[in-house]
Amino acid sequence: MSDYIVRATAADSQIRAFAITSKEMVEEARRAHDTRPVITAALGRLLSGAAMMGTMMKGDNDLLTIQIQCGGPAKGLTVTADSHGHVKGFPMESQVELPLNAQGKLDVGRALGLGVMSVIKDMGLKEPYVGQIALQTGEIAEDLTYYFATSEQIPSAVGLGVLVDKDLSVRQAGGFIIQLMPFTSDEVIEKLENKIREIASVTEMLEQGMTPEQILEEILGDFGLEISDKIPAAFECDCSKERVSRAISTLSKKDLDSIINDGEAIEVKCQFCNKAYHFDVDELKEMRSAK
Repeated sequence: MSDYIVRATAADSQIRAFAITSKEMVEEARRAHDTRPVITAALGRLLSGAAMMGTMMKGDNDLLTIQIQCGGPAKGLTVTADSHGHVKGFPMESQVELPLNAQGKLDVGRALGLGVMSVIKDMGLKEPYVGQIALQTGEIAEDLTYYFATSEQIPSAVGLGVLVDKDLSVRQAGGFIIQLMPFTSDEVIEKLENKIREIASVTEMLEQGMTPEQILEEILGDFGLEISDKIPAAFECDCSKERVSRAISTLSKKDLDSIINDGEAIEVKCQFCNKAYHFDVDELKEMRSAK
């Protein structure tokens, strides 16, 4: 498998950890939405983070959605992940161009600007769980770290990275989430904090050819790392003509009549993957008569 997530524990289960390599997933999203580099980086980081967070959920049908609404030129991002490593997402604006930041990196923080991140977990209960934070830096990894600390009360370290090549394709993408359990000793916390300060960036580690397992070994090797699971990950959209048809049929009779009276076939694109679905006038009439 090219893209995958590993789940692990360390320090006698005082630490739980996740890591992902997501180059193909992010490249698929880039192609689907024709994103410019700074949006590729923003969407890629969010897809990678959401894919790992999705595998934290227990139920087969559980769904996680992360929405960012922001005042920067990107305007916002939405991603959805299930518990099996499948993820999809879209940017509000795909063609944003910005100069590199002071560190010579893609300026995701400026692309997003001030805003709100909402994490919605649909676990089959009457109401979904919703956690919301104000964006701290717009760099996404730091915002997810803040989300875990404030909304879920789980001290976490999140690292995410996307490296875009000169031809605009995705050269590297991946990340990690390290979380402390409530019973973690002060000694382990201090040792881990020092280690995370020392490590290279996610994209540097990926450029060195490191796998998710090796990234976790780099961070948690001194803590008795135990890899427990390896899950394939992919950008995968579950849209279909039938599903789009159901959405169109929810339009009012008046709106459907207006479309039919134009006498032209229509094209409807899936927001998540940009796949186009065509409906001719006869198909629209059939929907109208079923109402």
